[in-house]
Amino acid sequence: MNDTPIGAADLARRLLRGVDKAALATLMADGGAPYCSLVQVATADDGSPLLLLSTLAVHTANLKADPRISLLFDGTAVHGATLEGPRLSLLGTIGVSDNPAHRARYLARHPEAGLFADFTDFAIYAVTVTAAHLVAGFGRIDWIDPRQIVRPAPPALAAAEAGILAHMNEDHADAILLYAEVLAEAPVGPWRMTGIDTDGIDLRAGGRVARVAFDAPVTDPVGARHGLIALVARARGEKG
Repeated sequence: MNDTPIGAADLARRLLRGVDKAALATLMADGGAPYCSLVQVATADDGSPLLLLSTLAVHTANLKADPRISLLFDGTAVHGATLEGPRLSLLGTIGVSDNPAHRARYLARHPEAGLFADFTDFAIYAVTVTAAHLVAGFGRIDWIDPRQIVRPAPPALAAAEAGILAHMNEDHADAILLYAEVLAEAPVGPWRMTGIDTDGIDLRAGGRVARVAFDAPVTDPVGARHGLIALVARARGEKG
């Protein structure tokens, strides 16, 4: 694997956090042929991909026989020339997660999944990433150390996430609109914050998602407050 140039890991993390669906590749349980399906994804606070899967799905039967998987995150939609846009392939293994924080983060990202997440044939799965491959346009192709993609979350920030989200959604809807419509250049909509991590914030309005990066990493509630205020100031400055 070649050395990762400056910026590649940041772009990979932003793509991983900013996309809410991916192509999941598994190996058929009856012979090992590749099988690909579309899945909704969220991320744990450390960046590990999270999926909600049904035991009735072909891919779930496959991964129970062989937990090795690959996920393709496609960030090319906003580019005029598709192959100039970024896409990230993650390789690893997958298993059922009983971590309530994983469930909370998934349902915050995909609230509609709450209608069936409690069915007995559904479970949250977490991916252990073992390799990452980023294609970010012509000549920008890099293998990235997975430790630069999935990084331990600051405990103080993870513990405060639910409170920060509730406060921002209940008391600062105007700031969230600035984040989405100015900084993320997203369409007008009833945007809400669905996640916060050391690198940035996740937003959602209906079926649309957006991602806004902090100006500098945050590690605790105080840093998060300063980071969110700085984003408001930047948005107001760009809006004029």
